[in-house]
Amino acid sequence: MASGAGTAGLERPLSPEQIRNVVLVGPSGAGKTTLFERLIAARTPGRQFRGEPRSSQSLGVASVTSGGVRVNLLDTPGNHDFVGEVRAGLRAADAVLFVLPANDAIDEATRLLWQECAAIGMPRAVAVTRLEHARGDFDQTVERCRQTFGDAQPLQVPLLVDGSVKGVINLLRRTVLEDQLGEPSSREVDADEEALIEERRAALMESIIEESEDEVLLDRHLSGEEVELETVIGDLRAAIATARFFPVVPTHAPSGMGVESLYDLFEEGFPSPAAAPMPTVYTTTGKPFGKLSCDPEGPLVAEVVRTTSDPFVGRLSLVRVFSGTLRPDTPLHVSGHLPRFADRKVDGHADHDSDDDRAGPLSSPLGDETRPKPQAVAGDLVLVSKMTAAETSDTLSSRARPALVEPWVLPEPLLPVAIHATARGEEEKLASALQRLVAEDVTMRLEHNAETHQVVLWAMGPAHVDKLLSTLQEAWHVQVQVEPLRTSFRETFVRPTAAQGRLVKQSGGHGQYAVCRVEIEPLERGAGIEFGQRVVGGAVPRHFIASVEKGVRTQLEKGVLAGYPMVDVRVTLVDGKAHSVDSSDMAFQTAGAMAVREAANATTVAILEPIDAIDITVADDWVGSVLADLRGRRGQVHGTETSQLPGHAVIHAEVPAHELSRYPIDLRSVSHGTGTFTRSFVRYDYLPTALARDVIEA
Repeated sequence: MASGAGTAGLERPLSPEQIRNVVLVGPSGAGKTTLFERLIAARTPGRQFRGEPRSSQSLGVASVTSGGVRVNLLDTPGNHDFVGEVRAGLRAADAVLFVLPANDAIDEATRLLWQECAAIGMPRAVAVTRLEHARGDFDQTVERCRQTFGDAQPLQVPLLVDGSVKGVINLLRRTVLEDQLGEPSSREVDADEEALIEERRAALMESIIEESEDEVLLDRHLSGEEVELETVIGDLRAAIATARFFPVVPTHAPSGMGVESLYDLFEEGFPSPAAAPMPTVYTTTGKPFGKLSCDPEGPLVAEVVRTTSDPFVGRLSLVRVFSGTLRPDTPLHVSGHLPRFADRKVDGHADHDSDDDRAGPLSSPLGDETRPKPQAVAGDLVLVSKMTAAETSDTLSSRARPALVEPWVLPEPLLPVAIHATARGEEEKLASALQRLVAEDVTMRLEHNAETHQVVLWAMGPAHVDKLLSTLQEAWHVQVQVEPLRTSFRETFVRPTAAQGRLVKQSGGHGQYAVCRVEIEPLERGAGIEFGQRVVGGAVPRHFIASVEKGVRTQLEKGVLAGYPMVDVRVTLVDGKAHSVDSSDMAFQTAGAMAVREAANATTVAILEPIDAIDITVADDWVGSVLADLRGRRGQVHGTETSQLPGHAVIHAEVPAHELSRYPIDLRSVSHGTGTFTRSFVRYDYLPTALARDVIEA
């Protein structure tokens, strides 16, 4: 595998076969962004390598040219909270480079992401960083990769001198690439280096030949015949492109060692968009769209994988073109049907179809810079400005043939934070900014809780929350303050009781007179509110019975002890009195409400709290810790079972919703990063007396 140096700024028309889309993934601290910056600098004349990389909380994108190939690089955050940026990168790319540090173990998130890529047959490779670290061990990292990922083999090994990376040894070609005064130079291996690589090279050759589709090649190798190097390299390329072989490459971003090997891999090992599978595409009515291929002459089908906006610059959309060619000022049909594919309600992303949008100027990304771009063909990535209707995950297509790409799957945001505008009069400004955030970030959910009168942001984790609040302040100049999250409690009667509501006002002018007697009894959970009457002898005139019911229901909705709605009770009007002149609709409404309040006290009414069902998937080693934590949250465990994920279990439990407000953070801690969960409301149940007393007092 050989590569040629490239030139930056080459924006001539390309075919899909000349494009490579590669996403960098891996844990925080692995050095992804530093490697990303080094990769850009290596193919951009005049661009200096930046030792202090940009913020790693968002997706970085750079389009560079290497030889006759355009490589679109995507750098994803390592923090678990920014899974949306990772998913966007995966959707935009056709191959994945896992960036792993040589001084640390492979974490659970990386394992899961590898398995997810394996499930769809996405080509993968590993770049090993932190080789100069005191605990850095390349061979141990390769062994971890084999144990975790399968057939992972190093194509090169680092040349270390006194703990410093001086070069990389190419196992197949038996050459050494060194850094000589800032310039890479290649030489043949010496005798000591030959002995160092012989065992590793034999294992590598055997792994490649075993994956060969040429059965004769394996027979030749087993018989001791020397197989031509170029034949082996050809089989290696095919095995990498079809996700049957996973190369490991040592890298050292500060010196640039390993960068040329990565570009070899990108250009000759990873597949072009023309060889990558297409996403599932429908018509906007949900029918199959028809055969689609990565053809610049085909129907336009593209997807918005990420959206950013600025009060001054406007909205900027990162778009992956799957079919056709996108040009500036192209009239577009915009389709957004995220709820159709999600197994939950997706607030802020209602179904929408629009013919009122068109592509603005196109540009090619280069880290924090952009360059004008005349068009984007099938398989390419492009930044599109000034689209007004398109949101993240929306499909762009021609108005003559609207399409809908099935969006990528996202976990549900489960960390709530309540906010309000710090300054009076900025509520409208805050609402507008929040709508922008929702359109850009499909991993957040916006809730306007009518019961607690709070604006709640649902996020992926604390770092995600910090980023959302920072965006509100820095991009939209809205100062917000976090406030305690309120729980939507309920009230209910716990035993049968009776009471009378009496309204008598007859001093001067038209009086008010209404008396009603009610009996109240609790119902089973979920029964709702029932109203009945057993009035005899016309004690309460028939046309005032509806007035009593209205007053009763209004008071039950307001609550009687702590101001929370009353549920699951039956109220029966049994007697009353009326006055021929002073009784009225409003008087009997008031009397009905008074009767409910009169019946309520600490012995007859209880507070109910919402209970959620949660399903927790966690590594077997931490099941005991999670169960102990659930007991501390007043949880009821209903059972555990083996997960479909190897080495994991699923815990089924019910937990008060109030105890789950910080659970995404706490579960991550108690499970050492191996735990995930889903939650759904199941019912209301009694709040313990001591806690209920606090709620009533508050």
